[in-house]
Amino acid sequence: MKEPIRVVELFAGVGGFRIGLERASERFRVVWSNQWEPARKKQDASEVYVARFGAQGHVNRDIATVPANAIPDHDLLVGGFPCQDYSVAKTLKQAKGIAGKKGVLWWEIHRILDAKRPPYLFLENVDRLLKSPVKQRGRDFAVMLASLADLGYAVEWRVINAADYGMPQRRRRVFFLGCHASTRMAGAMKDANPWEWIASTGLFAEAFPAALGATGAAAFGIEGDLAQVTQRFNKGTNTAKGPFAEAGMMHGRKVWATSVVPAYDGARTTLGSVLQPESKVPTSFRISAHQLAQWKYLKGSKSETRTSKSNGFAYRYSEGAMVFPDALDKPSRTIITGEGGSSPSRFKHVVRTGKGILRRLTPIELERLNMFPDDHTKGASDARRAFFMGNALVVGIVERVGAVLMERAGKAAATPSVKSAHPRGGRKP
Repeated sequence: MKEPIRVVELFAGVGGFRIGLERASERFRVVWSNQWEPARKKQDASEVYVARFGAQGHVNRDIATVPANAIPDHDLLVGGFPCQDYSVAKTLKQAKGIAGKKGVLWWEIHRILDAKRPPYLFLENVDRLLKSPVKQRGRDFAVMLASLADLGYAVEWRVINAADYGMPQRRRRVFFLGCHASTRMAGAMKDANPWEWIASTGLFAEAFPAALGATGAAAFGIEGDLAQVTQRFNKGTNTAKGPFAEAGMMHGRKVWATSVVPAYDGARTTLGSVLQPESKVPTSFRISAHQLAQWKYLKGSKSETRTSKSNGFAYRYSEGAMVFPDALDKPSRTIITGEGGSSPSRFKHVVRTGKGILRRLTPIELERLNMFPDDHTKGASDARRAFFMGNALVVGIVERVGAVLMERAGKAAATPSVKSAHPRGGRKP
């Protein structure tokens, strides 16, 4: 076997990135991992991680307290980091001009990248990152891209709904891959036609084929130091969408972004196909007769007068109906962190089995919707197991990206193209 690709997994949860990469190739080798959940005495996600993968190289500690030199050298840094405010501010006391406000965890990633400079990084977040905050659409992602460019990384990103590619859950997340200037892939990105890279020749295009969309094409630069990006980027615009669309690439602070349309005609996995035999489902997951009315109310449409508990203000509340029970012939809705527990909820999944039983999903079924092994989270409570899956990613996405990354990492740069215009036209945001 060739030399292993050394991986550091940050914000590891119960190991979704690790599972996906190890399924893609035995060459991926996690050499160090970190999982820490603030304000919890029992670190049960970390306990699950250790139970499945062993304690060697695993650190259950606030990443902010871990010196960069305590982290081993590595080839790939991965993580699904919490979505916060990534803004920066310049003060007289901070000569570098980087002062994280709420986005401290991004700046921990940045700190480690600055010290270790791994050839590749592969990160995941909620798709709203691309257009946050509301009053300055795209600023947070612009700050992140600019900070990565300043460290020498080229970046491509894609919003991927796992169900669009045959996976069992409708879960939209943004994934982005960074390649350091020292790598052949960064050279290929620099020389490539950016629109062709996004649509057909890039890593995400190979792992998740798509066509360029008819809207959202933009090419622009991110200018200024990080504090200036925070203060100025997209300021004063009045739009519901940011300039980063659903897919794009960045090299040297120059950005190309566009909408894309998934192109997939393979097999598809449905919610019904992941259900356990009813004989293996504890009766505690069934919806009792006395709870059914409350479930129906919460799932149903509403137009009613409500009163604020804080000030007694009366207001009209409306919301549409949800499918109840959930359709078994389609991928599931997105799993939420509050999926566990027997109390009725608008957003929890409820299925009707072949025997006509209405019930909630089991921990194993939730694991299957994220493509984890059965009983991967066994040992924690049912509620916590559901929470883990609500926080996790669909590991099939990581597996497909890992397979393409493994194939490309050693290849020579692609032949450059002289064309640069988006086939459907481009604009500046």
